[in-house]
Amino acid sequence: MTAPCPDGVCVTCADQALPARVTKLLPRQLALVETGSGLRRVSVALVTAEVGDTVLVHAGEAIAVVTDDG
Repeated sequence: MTAPCPDGVCVTCADQALPARVTKLLPRQLALVETGSGLRRVSVALVTAEVGDTVLVHAGEAIAVVTDDG
């Protein structure tokens, strides 16, 4: 059994995409991301993300890279 998610929102099972900053790229198309409530491991298989990028995470999957179009 896993512990409940902090603040009732979880980057691995939330019904919404949450922004997270990529802190480290890992093997097998995974990354460590900072969510504001700690580090989480997520898949980056669907996006081209680099360390420092902000990604939107839904269900443990980075689904978009957030850009600042200025």
